[in-house]
Amino acid sequence: MFIPPHLEYAISKIADVPDFPKPGILFKDITPLLQDKKAFSDAVDDLASHLNGANKVAGIESRGFIFAAAIAAKHNLGLVLLRKPGKLPRKTHVVQYELEYGFDSLEMHQDALDKNDRVLLVDDVLATGGTMMAGCELIAKSGAKLTNCAVFIEISALNGRNRLSSIPIHSSIIV
Repeated sequence: MFIPPHLEYAISKIADVPDFPKPGILFKDITPLLQDKKAFSDAVDDLASHLNGANKVAGIESRGFIFAAAIAAKHNLGLVLLRKPGKLPRKTHVVQYELEYGFDSLEMHQDALDKNDRVLLVDDVLATGGTMMAGCELIAKSGAKLTNCAVFIEISALNGRNRLSSIPIHSSIIV
């Protein structure tokens, strides 16, 4: 596990939950981190340090929303939500992707981004890379430029980074 010294406290607030959401999965529960103002602030600052000129922050449902919203508010940027199917009320772009335990889709309003936007894509965890790749594809469909991806936790054993080899990714911690 790689733990940057400035994030040691934040990492200490992550709880491991075995066999969630199904047997064999070790879930990284960030809710204790979110409940602690210092840990949460440290995590947001680390992720935001990779904006690379972005004018919008896109967050992946659901825990990616938390980090993306905090970054957008702190840096006076627009926020774009990438949601599960059927949650957005207007016309959407849709991308289906594979999870480590099934399939899902992400949607984004078609008018959420345009060719002039530069976007930081944020999620809480990078596992197999399917969700992050779907988010990248949604941003590409809009014509916007992806500046970078940022995740708080990268689970290296699932090799998600390999799937996204051409995309710049920042991981706050790698487990």
